[in-house]
Amino acid sequence: MEIATIVLILIAVFITAKPAGRYISHVFKGEPVSTDFMRPLEEWIFRISRVDAHHEVSWSRNAAALLKLNFLFFLWGFVLLLIQGYIPFLNPDGKTAMEPSLAFHTAISFVTNTNQQHYAGEADLSHFSQIMVVVFLQFVSAATGIAAYALFLVGLKKRGSHETGNFYWFFVRSITRILLPFSLVISIFLVVLGTPNNYTGAKSFITLEGDSASVALGPVATVTSIKQVGTNGGGYYGTNSAHPFENPNFITNAVENFAILFLPMALVFTFGFFLNEKKLTRSFLLIMSAIFLSFTVVTVLTESGGPLNLEGKEVRFGPALSAFWGVSTTATSNGSVNSMLDSQQPLSQAVYLADMMVNAVYGGVGVGMINFMLYVILSAFIAGLMVGRTPELLGKKIEGKEIKIAVLTVLIHPILILGGTAIASRFAPGVGQGIPFHEFTRMLYEFTSAAANNGSGLEGLADNNGFWNISTGIVMFLGRFIPIVGPLAITGSFASKNIVPASEGTLDTSGFAFGLVIIGVMVIVSALSFFPALAIGPLALFTGH
Repeated sequence: MEIATIVLILIAVFITAKPAGRYISHVFKGEPVSTDFMRPLEEWIFRISRVDAHHEVSWSRNAAALLKLNFLFFLWGFVLLLIQGYIPFLNPDGKTAMEPSLAFHTAISFVTNTNQQHYAGEADLSHFSQIMVVVFLQFVSAATGIAAYALFLVGLKKRGSHETGNFYWFFVRSITRILLPFSLVISIFLVVLGTPNNYTGAKSFITLEGDSASVALGPVATVTSIKQVGTNGGGYYGTNSAHPFENPNFITNAVENFAILFLPMALVFTFGFFLNEKKLTRSFLLIMSAIFLSFTVVTVLTESGGPLNLEGKEVRFGPALSAFWGVSTTATSNGSVNSMLDSQQPLSQAVYLADMMVNAVYGGVGVGMINFMLYVILSAFIAGLMVGRTPELLGKKIEGKEIKIAVLTVLIHPILILGGTAIASRFAPGVGQGIPFHEFTRMLYEFTSAAANNGSGLEGLADNNGFWNISTGIVMFLGRFIPIVGPLAITGSFASKNIVPASEGTLDTSGFAFGLVIIGVMVIVSALSFFPALAIGPLALFTGH
């Protein structure tokens, strides 16, 4: 039953992702779509914001707009969390203000689409904060990633131009035309299937043992739908989608897992429709899917090995669906969980880490494809040198400027992860000499999750303190915006170039051989960067040494 459900989820995603990708391409191009009724609202937003969203600008101005707007979003979330206890409405359970370092971490976490939670969702946030901070930031952070991806595509398509579109235009339309409709559909599904969505306070229930327990209620379906659709991952409850209200049953589990994979895969198809590169898109999709399915097979087999593997898992889902969720959530930078990852086998934890270390297997909405394209650029350059052909991508020459930016952007990921883990191994509270393998794995996972803007974690780290809140907050910020600004600079350079006619010396980037080169580059870069850390963490636990 579990394996059949996994197959059905994958079939449903593949069937729906292609038309969704075509629809998103129409949205990016400004072509007529079924959601054009949102146009008056969009124009009103531009008008009151005094933004000329219809005027195209350079990549640097778009990058500046992206950074400034997200800084304002950070301040919004940070201040509201600090004054949460003084807001007199939508706080039926009397939640108090957040401690400053935790408010700093939480605001950065949600602004960067990471949603790494060092707090227990329902225990620390009022309904006001859940809506005005969590849900709001989940929408705008996901829209930032999608808008950045749209700018990237425009830069690839432009010829001899210094303009790459308008960030504000793509940002608003990503919310009104993509995130709102899709999350509304998922939210309706969840409410019908039993997920609560209200603004009442905590209620007392009688447990199966006959004891009385107080359980928080609130806008659970609203939070859950956008957390999955936008690859956010921040749960309403501390146990995330393992909670029976946030994920009540077998069917809601399938719906949420579908939602995790849906937009990231749809945006891969968008690449082909927007640039009219369907053959190249099929190659990209095949590469990502091959890695994803390989990771799925390993974890499902590992976690389905016997009754002991039910530790940390919900019986209503089972070990196979828990493992599949783990691969889905780390492949897409989602980070939500329906089981305790800390209780899973070391080999499964190694797979989840590898997913986030590569950070380009579908990936988060928008930025996943941007990260993947960095590997494509590097692969085209390397393959061109190997066979003595001109390194080109989509008819445009790849030169030293683009390669330097791509290399630096790719390398920032392992620097943040390994550097953060090294500092934590020496200075984190409660860490001494001779760190056990699993404790090291927890620290490695925390910084990998932060740098990959994933948000999942291995519990038991005691991470709600100044050291972890500030250090991972910095890593989340750098891990989010450097890999966005760098590729925007690359496409700004591409946009200024004209198409070079294909010749016998042109490298074929849509063939099977080039696909193998991409996989090779992804594996080699990741292995050289991370294998030593994996060897003294989860792999040491797996081998027993």
